[in-house]
Amino acid sequence: MKRADTLILVSHPLCPYVQRAAISLAEKGVPFERIDIDLADKPDWFKAISPLGKVPLLRVQQTGDETIIFESAVILEFLEETQANPLHPADPYARARHRAWIEYGSAILNAIGRLYSASSEAGLLAESSALSAMFDRVEVELPGDAPRSGPWFAGNRLSLVDAVYGPVFRYLDAFDRIGDFGILDGKPLVQAWRKALSDRPSIRQAVAPDYPQRLQAFLRAKGSFLSSLIRQGDPATAPRQVQPA
Repeated sequence: MKRADTLILVSHPLCPYVQRAAISLAEKGVPFERIDIDLADKPDWFKAISPLGKVPLLRVQQTGDETIIFESAVILEFLEETQANPLHPADPYARARHRAWIEYGSAILNAIGRLYSASSEAGLLAESSALSAMFDRVEVELPGDAPRSGPWFAGNRLSLVDAVYGPVFRYLDAFDRIGDFGILDGKPLVQAWRKALSDRPSIRQAVAPDYPQRLQAFLRAKGSFLSSLIRQGDPATAPRQVQPA
């Protein structure tokens, strides 16, 4: 570490934006404490220090002082500026490109939210098709041929873009247990990237072991069309075909 700060990551067990920070901290080898809160019943101390009432929140404690950092993108940049083992590329052009694809990852998360909130089968199919089209754009950005070949977004070097998309693919893992949505069909590079990310220790360990069950319960409780698919039976053994014709 470049600084001897005490870092406390305020978290929610399902938040993908928290996972970004946890992955970055793990990849940098930075010790930190993680505190989960209930966003449906926010503690007073959290409301007092969180201007937006959202997680992640990073509490940076120095001798006699504390700095509160909110918003995941700001936290990631702060860690890049203050801690060793940078995950951004050194070249400013490449760094700008990476930042742009991080923003695109946030847009994908918004699209995922629209998918699992869709109230009808037609709506779900439209959202899954739109999400598939978003991943089409990712497919052409991934390194597939030498000399750029490698398992990560930048090839052989893991970056913050990987930290952002690891949590994205957790949602697809959950969707795969519910039905066949065809979101990554015809995207071999994205599929290989997804597999590499799922095997990375920092990404696996960014959530608790009961994360899949928690996410399944969250999706079931949404009252959406996806929720109805979950309630029809055991999705792990009887996935429904919901691909558009």
